[in-house]
Amino acid sequence: MAATVTMDEARQALGTYFGYSAFRPGQERLVAAILAGRDALGVMPTGAGKSICYQIPALTLPGLTLVVSPLVSLMGDQVRALKAAGARPSYLNSTLTPAQQNTVLKRAREGWYQIMYVAPERLADERFCAFAREVAGPGGIGIPLVAVDEAHCVSQWGQDFRPSYHEIARFIDELPVRPVVAAFTATATERVRADIVRMLGLRRPETVVTGFDRTNLYFGVEEMGDKTKAVWIRDYARAHADESGIIYCSTRKAVDELAFNLGRELAPAGIRVGRYHAGMLADERLENQAAFIDDLVPVIVATNAFGMGIDKPNVRYVIHHNVPESIEAYYQEAGRAGRDGDPAECHLLWNGNDFRLRRYLIDRTDDESNLDDEARDRARQNRYRLLSAMEGYCETTGCLRAYILRYFGDEGALGVSEGAARPDACSPDGARTGCSNCSNCTTAYEVEDVTEIAREAVRFVQACGGRFGRALVADALHGANTERIRQHRLDDLPGYGALRDEPAARIKDVIGQLIGRGYLAQSQGQFPVVGLGPRAVEVLGEDGSAAFSLTVKRRAAARRAPARARRAVDILRAEAAEDARPRVGDDAELFERLREVRRELAIERAWAPYMIASDKALRGMCRRRPATRAELLEVPGIGEKKVDDFGDAFLAEIARFEDVHGAEGHVPGAHI
Repeated sequence: MAATVTMDEARQALGTYFGYSAFRPGQERLVAAILAGRDALGVMPTGAGKSICYQIPALTLPGLTLVVSPLVSLMGDQVRALKAAGARPSYLNSTLTPAQQNTVLKRAREGWYQIMYVAPERLADERFCAFAREVAGPGGIGIPLVAVDEAHCVSQWGQDFRPSYHEIARFIDELPVRPVVAAFTATATERVRADIVRMLGLRRPETVVTGFDRTNLYFGVEEMGDKTKAVWIRDYARAHADESGIIYCSTRKAVDELAFNLGRELAPAGIRVGRYHAGMLADERLENQAAFIDDLVPVIVATNAFGMGIDKPNVRYVIHHNVPESIEAYYQEAGRAGRDGDPAECHLLWNGNDFRLRRYLIDRTDDESNLDDEARDRARQNRYRLLSAMEGYCETTGCLRAYILRYFGDEGALGVSEGAARPDACSPDGARTGCSNCSNCTTAYEVEDVTEIAREAVRFVQACGGRFGRALVADALHGANTERIRQHRLDDLPGYGALRDEPAARIKDVIGQLIGRGYLAQSQGQFPVVGLGPRAVEVLGEDGSAAFSLTVKRRAAARRAPARARRAVDILRAEAAEDARPRVGDDAELFERLREVRRELAIERAWAPYMIASDKALRGMCRRRPATRAELLEVPGIGEKKVDDFGDAFLAEIARFEDVHGAEGHVPGAHI
C-alpha cells in the first residue's frame, strides 16, 4: 500500500474527530508505520489509546478498514462513539438480522463506511469472504488495513485463547491484494507477542511496547475470609458512593449472593447495585449493562463475562472478590478502572479457598473440552502455570506493581530487573524500592528470622517424599493429631511436631515463602503437593547440615490475616467519614451541572454519557470556562462534530453558571 496520507493529515484528523492536538506515546509510531504500508504490533496498556492507532488510518485512508474484534457487545458502542465523533463506521455481527446484514454489506461495497467491525468467526463465513475479496479486488473500493484487536487471543499461551483467531491469517492470504495488518493487545508476554507475529503472519512489523505500567492505578491485595470480604466490599462501596465500580466474582452463584446482599445493605445510602453473568436472560444482562454504562447504577457485580465489552472511561474502582485465573486476566480486568487517566483503585481480596476453586475449575473445564488428550494436557498445564503466577502475586511481600511489570517483561519500569521471584517491597534498612502506590509499598514491615521453621519444613518435606499438600505438612510440623495424619503415618516421621510451638498458619506461610524462593516446589493440579525445589540443597547440604538462614518481611501492624482484614475495614470506614464532608469550590458545582446536561443529551440519543463527553472533558470545561465554540474546541477530547452537536448546550450551561457566580468565584484546581 502506497503512503497516501501524511502525518500532518493524521494529526489534523486526530483533532477533528477526537479533539486532541497530539498523539500519546507510542501512537504516532504505529500510525506512521501503518500509513507507510508497514505491518504493526502495538502492546499498550488499557486506556493508552490503542484504538486510535487503527481508527486514524481508517478515517484517513481510502477504502474500507476491517477491525477484527472478539467483543461483540462492544461493537455497537464503538460504532456509536465513532458516529458521535463524525466518522462513518459500521459493524457486522450476529445481533443484526439477515436483512440488516445485507444492507450493511451493500453500503460497504458502495463506499458508505470507512471502518467495519467484525468478529473473528465471521472470517470463516464464505459469503463474507467473497464480499471481502470483491471489495479488495479490481473495481472494489479496497481494504487498506486489517486491524486485529485483543490479538493475544490468537496464542495458546495467552489467557483468552480463541481458535477462531486462527482464521485471520488464512482470510488475509486469500484477499486479492494483501492489506497492511496491525495487531493490538494490552496484555502479552514476550512469548505471546512472538505467537501473535507468527500466527497472524505479520511481516517485519513495527513493534511498539509502550510499557505495561498504569501509573494512575493503585493496587491492593488483602487476605481475608469470605464473610469479611463481603463487609469490606460493602464499606468500600459506601465510602465511594458517587463513583462507578466493578466487583468481580469467580462464579455465578457468588455474583447473585453478593449482588443481593450489597443491594439490600447499600439501598439506604441510595446506591444501586446491578449484576451480570452468562446465566442471566440476555435482555436482563443488556439492561443492567446499559444502566451501569449510563451511570444509573454505580456498582455492578459480575463474572469475567462482563467487561471486555465495556468501554466506560470513568470506572473508579475494580474489586476482585475472588482470585482470577491469571495475571493477564487480572491486569485486564483491573485495567477497566481509570481508563480516563484519572486515579483509580484495584483491590484483590483472596484466601486459600479461591485457589482450590480455581484448580477445580481448571480440571473440570478441560475434562469437558473437545481437545485431544495431548492438547488438553498442554492447555491444563498452561493454566496451572498461569495460576501459579497469580498465587505468587497474592503472597508476595514485594511491590505489587513491580511483580506485574516483571511478569510481562517490562524490565525498565520502576527499575525492575531480573532477580528473586518475589522481591521484598523494601530493602533491609527499610528503604522503599517500589512504586509507593500499592498496598505492599504503603504497609509497614518488620524483618523476621524464620530460619528454623524453614529448615524443619524442608527436612520434613524430604522425609515424606513430597507426597502431601502444604496444609497437611504444616499441620504435621505443628504436631496436630488428626485422622489424615495418622492415616498417612506422618506422626511416625522424623520432624513430626518439631514446630509444636508455632501456629500452623505461620508454618504454612513460611512454606509459601520457601516455594516462592525455590527451596520447595509445588506441583500443579487440583490437589497440589509440596516437594523439594532446586534450591533445597542450600538448606540440606550433602550431609543435611548446610549453613542456611532465611528472613522474611511481614506486616508489622498485624501478622494475622483476620486482624489485617479488620484493619482494612477500619480504614475504609474512616475514609467514608472523610468523604461525607461536603465538597468545596465552585468547580464541583459546575461539574455536576455539566454532568446533568450530558445526561440529558445522552438520554435524547439513547447513548452512553461518555459518548457525549468524558468526565475529563467536563473537568476541562470547568477549568477553561469556554464562552465560544472556538474556545470549546480547545478543550481536550472535544472535536468539531461534538462542538457542532452538543457545544451550544454546554456553553449555555457554563454561561448561566457564570451569570450567577462570575469569574471572580472561580477557584482553579478545586476538588472536582
